[in-house]
Amino acid sequence: MTSELTAAEAELVSEVEVAGLPSVDDPTKVAPKDARALTKTFLDRLTELEEGTHEYQYVRNTLIELNLSLVRYAARRFRNRSVEMEDIIQVGTIGLIKAIDRFDLSREVEFTTFAVPYIVGEIKRFFRDTSWAVHVPRRLQELRIDLAKANEELFQRFDRSPTTTELAEHLKLSEEEVVEGLVASNGYLTTSLDAPADHEAGGASRVTTYADRFGDVDPAMEIVENLHALKPLVGELDERDRRILQMRFGEELTQSEIGAELGVSQMHVSRLLTKSLTRLRRGLLAE
Repeated sequence: MTSELTAAEAELVSEVEVAGLPSVDDPTKVAPKDARALTKTFLDRLTELEEGTHEYQYVRNTLIELNLSLVRYAARRFRNRSVEMEDIIQVGTIGLIKAIDRFDLSREVEFTTFAVPYIVGEIKRFFRDTSWAVHVPRRLQELRIDLAKANEELFQRFDRSPTTTELAEHLKLSEEEVVEGLVASNGYLTTSLDAPADHEAGGASRVTTYADRFGDVDPAMEIVENLHALKPLVGELDERDRRILQMRFGEELTQSEIGAELGVSQMHVSRLLTKSLTRLRRGLLAE
């Protein structure tokens, strides 16, 4: 928000003075005490002006510049965030403008008391809508803040990190709700798998990425999963069919050798194997 008046507004200064308003050369340099008094005067005049006129715009802009110190005061609460302070002040100024447009003199409330919640609310909304790497419900976003405060307070009290039970008791929540909030907090910041990660190897430091630390898929895992899925299906076969499967795939006998063992033809063994394997395949696909 610039402190310089436009040419049109500068031409209107004399008109404003005639209208009973004091001239303010640089509103941003007015002392806070004087700014409060001037703010009330300008707010009184703003209610009498027609919106959209040059005079109305001049008075409104002056009010914004007079109260930029309120925005800077509120923005200091968020100075530890990973956002430039200038950006936070710009967002807070939007809240200030909303407060000016919605302020009602009949409420007999100090403008400062009315405006600060608007400014802080606008900044919080900005962080809620833009800072989370993964979108989570607003309830969980607010719970993350409560958990952070509770964790800091209990750490000071116990000189250690609090347990889930202690956090739940402190916040008067269930342990399930606390766990849900802690898990959701992981969505506030994310790191690319291609981000570099220092890794010590052979006494020398080499730069790797997080993706390098992931293991490959073990092909044996698929075999284990299939065996676990097949076990109950094989149990449903009769004893002869299970015996044939054992000889064919466990003992690796040929169909002719199986037929000689059971006293049946090789063709009959082939039909029995086909029937059993088809049944097992259907069972796996159904699962």
